[in-house]
Amino acid sequence: MRITAITCVKNEGPFLLEWIAFNRLIGVTDFLFYSNDCSDGTDALLDALAARGMVQHLPNPAKGRNYQMEALKHAQKQEVVQSADWCWIADVDEFLNIHAGDHTIPALIDACGDPQAISVTFQFFANDGVLDFDDRPVIDQFTRSHNPDLWCAESAIEVKTLVRKDFPLHYFGAHRPFFRDNLPSEQRPRWTDGSGRAVPHKFLVAANARRIRKFPAAGARDHATLNHYALRSLDSYLVKNDRGDVNREGRAFDDTYWRERNDPAWEDASIRRCLPGMTAALEELKADPEMAGLHDTCVRLHREKCAQLKAQPAYAEMYAQLRDAPPFPPGEHALMRELGLVA
Repeated sequence: MRITAITCVKNEGPFLLEWIAFNRLIGVTDFLFYSNDCSDGTDALLDALAARGMVQHLPNPAKGRNYQMEALKHAQKQEVVQSADWCWIADVDEFLNIHAGDHTIPALIDACGDPQAISVTFQFFANDGVLDFDDRPVIDQFTRSHNPDLWCAESAIEVKTLVRKDFPLHYFGAHRPFFRDNLPSEQRPRWTDGSGRAVPHKFLVAANARRIRKFPAAGARDHATLNHYALRSLDSYLVKNDRGDVNREGRAFDDTYWRERNDPAWEDASIRRCLPGMTAALEELKADPEMAGLHDTCVRLHREKCAQLKAQPAYAEMYAQLRDAPPFPPGEHALMRELGLVA
């Protein structure tokens, strides 16, 4: 089975090898990376991986700021996508935590009844007080999250989607594929959540903006969860804030983004089951001296960028604000204050 992962990156160098090793472990066979405006060695590391046949690396084709959607439109025409049995569109801070069978994508597909699409629900992992960037696996460092079925005041949580080659594709979206509006109902795809249940109808047909990329999370993750490490260490979060993201260049993430995702109420270390295999795969990659050197360069440049940012008054103030922010979503914290549970 050929499974192609498609992703967009900018200054993600220190995290690339872990993400590639992890995804290979769960069954991804091919990788299509798009990069833009990298200053931390991400592009050089991807070029080296591409020279070894481990990934395909292309410059992001976007002419404006819509980096991800332009890349996904371009990806549809690439042989590595067209020849794949399944495509997996995800970011480098997202890890598909498969609970079914041998914890691989084929096991997830089998558990869900081999549908034409599987949408897996996010679980946002908190920073949990980790300040300093540490060059070791993200999936080992961060184990606390919100209640998996509730995020802030929402029972509906976003998803990312595995797409089978015979899906009646109109175009890829970052969170889910879309089929034509006029597609007859009998031709609509068989599409499940991470428990193998049919996705809600309003999500299936993208009936309204609220249901385009999320649906109720309760009961949706029996076979898989999507671990989303959006914050990582506070050092790395400053770098993320500085670079913007793949969708909107220069976007500044404010206090709300951090606080909504830094909810440590729940502990989930289940993905650590993958650590032995992933660690061995990482060691194999780094046994290549050039690969190890390029990774180390990315780590060095990441740390240097952290130091440069913290030396700037505005970022020093942001660092202190986020470090000292209460570990509750804003709405929950406001209610706790109203009830007199916190000052």
